Formats: sequence, C-alpha cells, structure tokens
Amino acid sequence: MKHNRNALFDAVFKNLTRTFAFLVFVLLGAIMVSLVWGSRQSIAEYGLAFIWTNNWDPVQNIYGAMVPIAGTLLTSLIALAIAVPVSFGIAMFLTELSPTWLRRPLGTAIEMLAAIPSIIYGMWGLFVFVPVFQEYVQPHVIDLFEGVPVLGDIFAGPPFGIGVFTAGLILSIMVIPFITAVMRDVFELVPPMLKESAYGLGSTTWEVVWKVVLPFTKTGVIGGIMLGLGRALGETMAVTFVIGNAFNLPSSIFSPSNSIASALANEFNEAGGMQKSALLELGLILFLITTVVLAFSKLMLQHLAKGEGTSH
Repeated sequence: MKHNRNALFDAVFKNLTRTFAFLVFVLLGAIMVSLVWGSRQSIAEYGLAFIWTNNWDPVQNIYGAMVPIAGTLLTSLIALAIAVPVSFGIAMFLTELSPTWLRRPLGTAIEMLAAIPSIIYGMWGLFVFVPVFQEYVQPHVIDLFEGVPVLGDIFAGPPFGIGVFTAGLILSIMVIPFITAVMRDVFELVPPMLKESAYGLGSTTWEVVWKVVLPFTKTGVIGGIMLGLGRALGETMAVTFVIGNAFNLPSSIFSPSNSIASALANEFNEAGGMQKSALLELGLILFLITTVVLAFSKLMLQHLAKGEGTSH
C-alpha cells in the first residue's frame, strides 16, 4: 500500500514538474503570437522594409525601425565593451588577489549596485553625470580627436552630454554587477589543486587566470556576458533618460538617438492605430534580437566545447 502511494506521489511530482517546464514554452509562444498579432497592421503595411526604413513620423503616419534598432545595438555594444573588462578585473581581484577581510564588503557593494532600480540610474545619469560629462569630458575628447581619421568622426559633434555613448556608459554600470557576480561564482568553482599546481610551476597570477581559470569556466563566463547583454538590450528607463530620444541615426557616439525600449516607453501610452502596431513590431524585433543573441551564444559554447582537448 505504501509502495503504491509513493509511486503515485512520484508520478504526480514528475508530471507536475514536466508541466512547469513546458509552461516556459507556452509563455514564449504566447508572447510571440501576441506580438505578431498586435503588429499585423504594420507588418502588412511595411513588410521587411520596416527594419531598414529611417523614418518615424506619427503626424504623417510613416514608421521605420532602423533608428531604434541601431540605437539599441550600439548602446548595448558600448555597454559590453566597458563592462566586460571591468567585470573581469573585479571578479579576478575578488577571487585571486583580494585580502580576505575585503572580499565580503566588496561583494556586498557589488550586489547592492545590482539592486538599485534602473530609474535611479537614469535620474543620476541625467542630473549628475550628464552635466559633468557635457562640460568637462566631451569638449576635450572632441578636441583631442578632431581631424584624426575615423576617430574624428566617431567622437564628433556638439557636446550635448546626452547621447548614445552616455546611454551605453550608464548601461555598463548597470550590467557590471550581473556579469561580475556570475564571473566571481564560476571562478570560485575552479578546483584549488589546478591553480596551486600552476602556481607551483612558476605561473604568475595572470597566467593562472588566463590559462587555467578561464578555460575551465568559459561556459559560465560567456553565460554571464550574455546575461549582461540581455539586460542591456531590454533596459528602458535609464536609457530613456540619457539617450536623447531623437529619431535620428547617430552620426557619432556622442549624438542623441533612440532605442527600441525607450521608444516604447515614450510613445506606447498615447499610441493607437498604425503607431501602436509599429511599436508592437518594435517589441517583436527586440524579442527576435534577444533570441538570435541567445542562439548565437549557444552555438559559440558548442564550438568551444568541441575544441576542448585539442592542441593549438
């Protein structure tokens, strides 16, 4: 009798957990279907040309997604370019170099950064960082690279303070805690014997991290970077405060522009008809971008796994 009851409980538990697992696919499918259905008017009107159309005019009822897509990708890439090296340095310091008494308070401080609401980052960026950046940083950077091929175009324009680079920098501060936390946790999973053996052979700390720790934890490290990228791609309020919210392709990284999330935040509440459909199509595009990024990261991890154990 007891055996039958345990078997029944086991079957119920197994099917219940399976239901929860498939619920994830149901939710993803429901989100996808709702976005496609809501944007059907825009899809029928513009087709694929919506992606590369550089025009957003609610008065003329003409919409294109090129500016928000470019702003989203550019701010996210800037955020990763800043956040990944900083996060790696913090994680390496915490696991390899930090004195014991400093590890806990420093780790707590990093976790507190992750707990700060995004609107606080946006307000701080707009009212504190932007004026300082506008007056003391941007003019000197623009003058420094003026006339330099390529770099002169990248760092050109009037010093507004707000813009693509400012949004990317604020995003990098927001994603550093997430990437750092994942890197620190996976670095701590490396067996001490591996690191001690490398140190015993005369390796420096950098060599131990680069040749022992990173190869052992590359899956977790890439996962942490993808987590940060996902946060950067979908961030709304902080970007809305500092990106400038201008539907113009950025001529330099200091130019005001827009992102998908900020466009949705600014216009969705008052949108209707074709404008609402176009905004929902922007949401669909953001959903697809994150899906592509996730698929690319999975393929990268599979490629790295196949390369393990091979000689170079």
